[in-house]
Amino acid sequence: MRFEDTLNKLHALDRECGLLSEVTALLSWDQEVNLPRAGVEERAEQMALMEGLVHGRATSPEIDKLLRELGSTSENPRGDESLPALERDFCKVLRREYDRMAKLPPDFVREYARAQGISQAAWAEARKRNDFAAFAPHLQNMVDIMRRAAGYWGGSGAGVYDCLLDLYEPGVKADEISRLFKPLRERLSALIRQIAARPQPDTSFVEGEYDPDQQARYNHELMKRLGFPLDRGRLDVSAHPFTNGMGYNDIRITTRYAKNDPLSSIFSVIHESGHAFYELHIAPELRGSSLGQGVSMGIHESQSRLLENVVGRSRSFWEGQFPALKEFFPRQLGQVSLDAFYRAVNRVQPSLIRTEADEVSYSLHIILRFELERRIFAGELAVNDLPKAWEESMKEFLGLAPDTDAQGVLQDIHWSQGSFGYFPSYALGNLYGLQFWQKLRSDLPGADAAIAAGNFEPIHTWLADTIHCWGKRLDPPELLKKVTGQVLAPDAFLDYVETKYAGIYGL
Repeated sequence: MRFEDTLNKLHALDRECGLLSEVTALLSWDQEVNLPRAGVEERAEQMALMEGLVHGRATSPEIDKLLRELGSTSENPRGDESLPALERDFCKVLRREYDRMAKLPPDFVREYARAQGISQAAWAEARKRNDFAAFAPHLQNMVDIMRRAAGYWGGSGAGVYDCLLDLYEPGVKADEISRLFKPLRERLSALIRQIAARPQPDTSFVEGEYDPDQQARYNHELMKRLGFPLDRGRLDVSAHPFTNGMGYNDIRITTRYAKNDPLSSIFSVIHESGHAFYELHIAPELRGSSLGQGVSMGIHESQSRLLENVVGRSRSFWEGQFPALKEFFPRQLGQVSLDAFYRAVNRVQPSLIRTEADEVSYSLHIILRFELERRIFAGELAVNDLPKAWEESMKEFLGLAPDTDAQGVLQDIHWSQGSFGYFPSYALGNLYGLQFWQKLRSDLPGADAAIAAGNFEPIHTWLADTIHCWGKRLDPPELLKKVTGQVLAPDAFLDYVETKYAGIYGL
C-alpha cells in the first residue's frame, strides 16, 4: 500500500499518546477513589507533568508531518481519497485533535492540569463543609482558564461558550441547543404540573435503613446480571459517580451510598454501566487508537441514560430483578409488591439534587445549568453571584430552593474540573437515546420479554453492533442518521415520558 509506512508511524505515535492518557486517567481515578487529603498538591504536580507529556506527544510536529503526507490538512482532514475508509476516518479524528491541542501552549496545559487537580480537591472539601466561598476562587480560576483556552481556539464573545461545547459535542452550538431545549422545558414543566395534581406513590419503604455494605454486595450482583464483565472493570466508591477507562480491558465505575436511599446507588451503577458498555464494545480494529473512544458525551449519555431509565426503570426490568433485590433486603422489601416498587422508582417529585432527579424533571436541572454557564461566559453572571442565581433558577424551574450550597451550586463536580459545556450532553443524551430506542424496539420486537427474563444479551448485541462499534468514526449527526435515518429532535423523548407517566399517574 502506498501509504503503509506513513500510517504505521502515525498509528505508533497515536498509540503512545493513548498509553500516556491512560496513565493520566489512572492517576485521576485514584485521586477520586483513594488519594489521602494530604496528597492533593503532589498529585496536582503529577497530573500537570503527565498532561504536559501527553500534550507534547500529541502535538509533535512529526504527527502534523505524517498527516500531511497522507493528504490530511485542516481543510481536508480525511486525507487522500485512495486511503481505506477506516484510515481516512482515523486521519479526520487525529487531525481535529492535533489542530485543537497544538493551539494550546505547553505551559498553559500544565497550568490547567495543576489547577484542575487543586480545584477538584477544593470542591470536595467545600461541598463537605457547605462553604461556597472557599471554593469560589478556584472556580473563578477554572472559568478564567477555560476562557483562555477558548481564546486559543479562536473563540470570542458568544463563540467562547461554543468552543467549550465543541469539546463534548463536536459542531453543536449554544443556539441549536436552546432550540432543542425550548420544547423540553415547556412540555416537561406542563407534565410535572399535571403529575403534581395526582396522588403520589408510597415510597416509605425506600426510606428505611439499608446497610451500605449490603448495597455494595447487591450492586456487584446487579452488574453481573447486566452482563458487566468484572474481569474487565470494577466498582468503587467516590464523592461523585463516574466512569473512567484506563484501557480497553480496564473500565472502572464508581457509585456512592446513602443508608436511607438504596435507589441512588442502584441507578448510578446502572447509569455508569451504560457508559462502560459503550467503551467495552468498541470494535476491535479501533482499540488502541484515537478512534477507539465514544464519539461525544451526548452519545455517551444516550447509552447510560437509556440503560438507567428506559431499561432500568421499566416494569419489565424489575419483573426480572426485583426478586433478587428482595432477597438482599428482605426486612425492608419483603412485603412490597412489584407494582408498588415500580411506581416508587418512577415517582416524579422535583428534587434539589440532579443525580437523584426523576426521569421527567431531570432535563430541567440540565437546562438550568446550561443557562447559568451561558451567562457566566457571556459576562452576565459573576462567579460570586452563582449561589443566588442558582437559588433563583431552582425556584423558577422546579419550585424549590436549596437550604445549603451543598444541595445547590456545589453539588456537581464538573465545574471544579473546568468541564463547562459538559452539562447539555446529559439532556442531549435523553434525546439521542429515545431515538435509538425506537429503532431498537423496531428491530427487536421481543426486547421487553428479554429484559423481563433477565436476558440483556440481545440489547447489548444490538447496541454494540449498531452504535458502540463505530467509536469515533462517525460524528454524532452521522451516527444518528445512519442508525435511525433521523436528525436530532426532542419528540421521541417527550412522547415517551408523556405516555409512560400518563399510565403511571392516570393522566
